[in-house]
Order: sequence, then structure tokens, then C-alpha cells
Amino acid sequence: MNARIPLAIAFAMALVAPQAALAQKYPVKPVRLVLPFTAASAVDVLGRLYAQKMSETWGQQVLVDNRTGAAGIIGMEAIARAAPDGYTLGMGNAATLAMNPHLYQKLTYDVARDYVPILQSVVIRNCLVVHPSLPVRSVKDLVALAKARPGQLNYASGGVGSAQHVPMEMLKSLAGINIVHVPYKGLTPAFNDVVAGEVHMIIPGLVTALPFHQNGRLRIIATTGATRTGVTPEIPTIAQAGVAGYEFDSWTGFIAPTGTPAAIVSQVHAELARISKLADMRERLTAMGFDIVAGSPEAFAAVIRDNNARLGKVIREAGIKAE
Repeated sequence: MNARIPLAIAFAMALVAPQAALAQKYPVKPVRLVLPFTAASAVDVLGRLYAQKMSETWGQQVLVDNRTGAAGIIGMEAIARAAPDGYTLGMGNAATLAMNPHLYQKLTYDVARDYVPILQSVVIRNCLVVHPSLPVRSVKDLVALAKARPGQLNYASGGVGSAQHVPMEMLKSLAGINIVHVPYKGLTPAFNDVVAGEVHMIIPGLVTALPFHQNGRLRIIATTGATRTGVTPEIPTIAQAGVAGYEFDSWTGFIAPTGTPAAIVSQVHAELARISKLADMRERLTAMGFDIVAGSPEAFAAVIRDNNARLGKVIREAGIKAE
């Protein structure tokens, strides 16, 4: 018998044992959940729901830490620079993990280098809405009108590089139309001006626009994802309405600083996946307009890579710069 075999096995066990022991003891103190988003925002509400459930299971508080500002960069820096011991977790979204790297030339964090994906929690559905005064009832109508009146229609966004700006530029590029961008300092004033008829259209979250569509103050003409939504099955996607290749959904998920022990990442993932399957959690998230994902860390990493490639191309071709 080769004497080296037992030694190799013993060495491997010695490496695995501390990881297993660490996971069994974790957490032994409060855990910080850094959110690069403002309080009461959709992602903040989502993060707090998960934090409450984790606290109940672990017997340790999961403390939400809103680190806002600079398009999420401040919060993302805080996550990247935290000790990789499992006691700082974070949340990122399409903007911070897939769009910012292409919008900012001197971004202070690196998505591939600084974070470990844990779990994509939800997809946040978006939609294309117009003010009822605009004589369009479909994407086909809008494209025809925009081509007949180039540069005379406009759309609102929460700012340059925002989650309303980039998807509209994608639509303009794929449809070959010229619609003027009107940036605001935040989504709320932008959306309010579309409701007031000051601007022609916007791409907001479906949950935000739906009440206004139902009372006739706005008109949803399409949704932006790969498939129709369960809430609005009668409304086609932009791709289904004739703009081939169009797909844009907001999403969010949990991350940790690079170097966080694999055993802890696995334990946190298992807990987040369990929470996502709870009946009361699914009911609340569905009512808020979220589509629950809760896939593997590898699947979340793939989403981040795919969105970086697709959205980066849109941003480069449209010449969008946030600085």
C-alpha cells in the first residue's frame, strides 16, 4: 500500500475541517447586510424582508446598513472592502453589477474581482408606458410615430445611466428611432412628469406603473422582459411587439466580499433559498411585482456576466457616460 495516500487524505481533511467547523458555528454575532440603495426603495424593502427571516432562523440579528449615494458606488465599495468573514453580506442589482462598470471610467470596485455571487433573489419587471395624449397603443404605433416625427418625441429617466435611460436607448437602437432623453434627478420626479403629460413616455417598474394604467392616467404598451408577466398577460413584450432581440429586466441578488469562506457562502445561499420558498414570502414578493428566482450561485454569476456583455454593448453604442 502506498503510504502517501493516507497522508494525502489526512491533509485534505485538515483543509476541509476548519471550513466545516466555521459553517457549523456561523453566525456567532450579528451580520451586516449592506444595501447600496435608499430606504423604502424596492430593493431596500426586499432586503429587509430577507434580513428579518434570517435573523429569526439564526438567532443573530441581520442588520440592514443603507450605504447610499453615487449611483450605488458607495455601498458597493463598503461591501468590497469589508472583512471576508461572512459577517458582511450585500445586495447588488443590474445597475451596480452590470451597468456601472460601463458607465464610469474610474469605478472604484471590480465586479469580477471583488464579489462572490450568492443568490439572485428576484427579477423586477419593467414596462414601457406613454401618456394617453400620445396617439399610440402599441410599440408598432410608437415606432411609426417616432420615425414620422424624428427628434420630436421625448422620454424621461431618473438620470444619465439610470434603469430608465439604458433600456430606452436599447429600444432606440434596435428600432432605429430618435427619441429625445430628458434626464431627472431621480425616478419619482421623472415618473410624475410623465403622469402630468410634461414628457411623453418612460420605462418604470411594472408595479409602479400598473395603478396608473388601470385608472387611465398612463398607458402600458409593452413589458420589457423575455416573457409576458403573470400580472399583465394581455400585454406583449417589446420583442413580441416587433423589436427583435429586445430584453431588459431589472434584478437583484445577494453577494459577499471575495474571500468569504465557501462553506459560509453555501450556508447563506441555503438559507436565502429556503426563505424564498416560504409561502408568506412568495405571497408578499409576488404582490410587490417581483418574480422570485432563487437559483444557484453559479446561475447568478452567469446572469451578471450576460448582463455585463449585453448592457455594456448598449451603453457603448449609445455613448452613455455617467461622469
